[in-house]
Amino acid sequence: MASFIVRYDLRCPAGTDSYRSELYAAALDQAAYCETSGFEAIVVSEHHSVDDGYLPSPLIVAGAIAARTTRIPVVVAALLAALHDPVRMAEDIAVLDHLSGGRIAYVLGLGYRPEEYSMFGRSWQRRGALMDSAIETMLAAWTGEPFDHDGRTVRVTPTPLSRPHPMLLYGGGSVAAVRRAARFGLGFSPQVADDELADRYRAECRALGREPGPVAQPAPGPGNVFCATDPDEFWERYGLHLLHDATSYREWHTELTSAVLDRSRSVGEMRDAGVYVVWSPEELIERCRNGTIGVVTTHPLCGGLPPAAGWEVLRLLGDVVIPALG
Repeated sequence: MASFIVRYDLRCPAGTDSYRSELYAAALDQAAYCETSGFEAIVVSEHHSVDDGYLPSPLIVAGAIAARTTRIPVVVAALLAALHDPVRMAEDIAVLDHLSGGRIAYVLGLGYRPEEYSMFGRSWQRRGALMDSAIETMLAAWTGEPFDHDGRTVRVTPTPLSRPHPMLLYGGGSVAAVRRAARFGLGFSPQVADDELADRYRAECRALGREPGPVAQPAPGPGNVFCATDPDEFWERYGLHLLHDATSYREWHTELTSAVLDRSRSVGEMRDAGVYVVWSPEELIERCRNGTIGVVTTHPLCGGLPPAAGWEVLRLLGDVVIPALG
């Protein structure tokens, strides 16, 4: 059976502050619905200083989602750890681990926007060293023992509920990312499905005397799935929201590859590209049954999509598609 995942980045390219607040409120209401309707995870992500207000504080939103739910896993992907004070980040993650009952997992990412490093006074050229230091500091902090940090002794309490720490994966698409994940004993989350890179990660772990952690490769199929009773009408009414999401993401990825990267320049091109898809419940059910798609990742507030439209997508998935596959 297919797995169903919901993603939020809470972009709002055009709208008032009150509308942005409406999107945040809708995300929490939708998260509560998703938990009771067969969805398997909720993903939130992080970027900074983006014109459309892309979510800069995923830990706060993850905590709010955890407070509105009791069972569904929440994934912060990616957490740009090199931009944060690692001691404070370790404290926040430990507290969130208790608040959520150990349900929040993290994919650590180096990031790919130099302006974000500049915003926080961090060196883009030293980003690898900054990430290494952040991971080392968090792992030491979660032992609960005193340790040296920048020439002073610190101790982080409480320690996380999860032992030795919450689920951590390292995200990236390079050999350097593979080596970092293996060196610190983290799982690995490549940006694209790459069996060779996954095998390299496992080999690096074993060479270090470690058992490999989980490898979370993107599943085959489109990265953004929407469900509508009339897909043509959905594209006509809301296609520009999806196009904003695709265009903004593409502008950040001039050289990088990603499973959700769409280079379309118009809504019409998007419909043909197949990275963002709008299917009727019947078509999606058939694709899940014949194995065309195994993981359905939907983005119900994509590009500032009106909450009513996002609810239509979610309810068709949760009330029609998922029960039909059960």
